[in-house]
Amino acid sequence: MHDPRVDELARQLIGYSVSLKKGEKILIDLFDVPDSIGLALLREVRRRKATPLIRVHRSRLTRELLLGATDEQYRLLSKHLLAEMKDMDAYIAVRGSDNIAESSDVPAARMALAMKQLRPVMDWRVKKTKWCVLRWPSPSMAQQAGMSTEAFEDFYFDVCLVDYKSLVPAATALKKLMDRTDQVEITGPGTDLRFSIKDIPAVVCAGTCNIPDGEVFTAPVRDSVEGVLSYNAPTIYQGIPFDSVKLTFEKGKIVKAESPGKNKEIKKILDSDEGARFIGEFALGYNAAIREPMRDILFDEKIGGSFHFTPGQAYEEADNGNRSQVHWDMVCIQRKDYGGGEIRFDGKVIRKDGVFLPKALAKLNG
Repeated sequence: MHDPRVDELARQLIGYSVSLKKGEKILIDLFDVPDSIGLALLREVRRRKATPLIRVHRSRLTRELLLGATDEQYRLLSKHLLAEMKDMDAYIAVRGSDNIAESSDVPAARMALAMKQLRPVMDWRVKKTKWCVLRWPSPSMAQQAGMSTEAFEDFYFDVCLVDYKSLVPAATALKKLMDRTDQVEITGPGTDLRFSIKDIPAVVCAGTCNIPDGEVFTAPVRDSVEGVLSYNAPTIYQGIPFDSVKLTFEKGKIVKAESPGKNKEIKKILDSDEGARFIGEFALGYNAAIREPMRDILFDEKIGGSFHFTPGQAYEEADNGNRSQVHWDMVCIQRKDYGGGEIRFDGKVIRKDGVFLPKALAKLNG
């Protein structure tokens, strides 16, 4: 039986998220997802008299390519993918997964090689096209979230079909506040962090580039970060799960990184290049429909009452100059049920225990 929510999601993605216009070209990338979402997207594109292209991927085949990755192989792949991307006006990727750890045994050097060669494709897509990336619900994702498959599907469509447009005014008010801010202080259990965001633009995310969405991001002044940060949401990077990551900073640089039983693995990632030990993004999450982490960053970084602080590459829209092949979003939830915490902008408490205090930001509390 066809689920009408799939068609509703396709309409939102094509009509709102990438605002596809008549005559435009769009690449649809499908990773381990059912035909239903691909069909709905193709039909919506054609309904708008635009031109769709489609690619279908399978994670086990991708893993096999990565296991034998060579510079020549991924240079050739990057060349052709970049040529294709340059022809596109818009891009949508829908990513499912039968096994979130499918790439966990790919050697880090092979993964880094592939990411480096494919970086120009991603950079073109991010800078030159209208794009949106989202996950697709699966039994493995439901298992990650500790939910039944049916309950997780209901949750998925609830958070993806949020009326994002209605949140734009409050998110814009948060952006303006961040644009005026110099010093940020964050405190909470195991966290005492200080840094500057002076003169680095803040960017509103409200249902365009990611679904689900709900954050405003900027970046710290690269060398300004001092103190310690204890993340309390589990994370996964390059197919490796990490828990209770703790980072210590001096003059912007991560000088100590800990994760129980995974210190060697985290060190290897942070030693990928010089920029991997500096922070490229600071963001406040405000999707009140997302409450608990599930080791899927497209959901976890939007959790209501959370923030993420990201080692690695900065976004050019909020650029602090940091460059890296790494971009590792890690999340700290500051609601009372996660131990609480405060965020201060220039000495004033802006969010306490996950709740925004200024009246103009109240809509972001849900």
